[in-house]
Amino acid sequence: MYKLKNIELAKLSISSTIHDWLLLSSAFSCLLLFARMIVTGSIEYIFLPWNLFLAFVPYWITQWITTNISIIENKWKLLLACAIWLLFMPNSFYIITDLFHLTHVDSAPKWFDLLLIFSFAWNGIIAGVLSLRRIEQIAALLKGNKFSIALVFGVMWLSAFGIYIGRFLRFNSWDVVTDPFSLAAEILAIIVNPFENGFAWGMTICYSAFMTLLYFTVQKLGEALAKS
Repeated sequence: MYKLKNIELAKLSISSTIHDWLLLSSAFSCLLLFARMIVTGSIEYIFLPWNLFLAFVPYWITQWITTNISIIENKWKLLLACAIWLLFMPNSFYIITDLFHLTHVDSAPKWFDLLLIFSFAWNGIIAGVLSLRRIEQIAALLKGNKFSIALVFGVMWLSAFGIYIGRFLRFNSWDVVTDPFSLAAEILAIIVNPFENGFAWGMTICYSAFMTLLYFTVQKLGEALAKS
């Protein structure tokens, strides 16, 4: 059982201004999609709001955790909540790969579709960064800074691996419950035969490195702006 002080709990809060701007930015993305559907009569990118919803799930989970302090103070409740959070965390960055669709869809100008997809991806990324920041702060309070930083690297690696599983193996977060044996078999095959799965490992390493750099860059940028 953990006991946190009020001054420690204050560190876990996210500015309501940031929250409001994130929602406004997401609404803008949906407006772009709506405009595209009206002009082209096409629903080719109708999946983007769903992907953005999934990208926000980890954000909402950490918001729930930080507003229910009893969860943080109870080790087992916290571990369960974090396990569920980690299960959905890849969705926050998975939306980056929706840029693949640019090569298949031509019912609107490429510049517009690029802006459309990137805006959705940007909102998902920011939601993921804010979510991970909360988890990092909780870990730092309970286990120290070294543990929290190591946790970030681990989460980003697992998220990158999850992106590969979702994009190319076509599994979803809930398949852990609905189709666990097929999912476990695919993961085990990748781990046991790394040289035969160079594509999977290459993507995982590259994406995890990029996402980690992105996370710490945004974090340090926020700290620098706060001091200015």
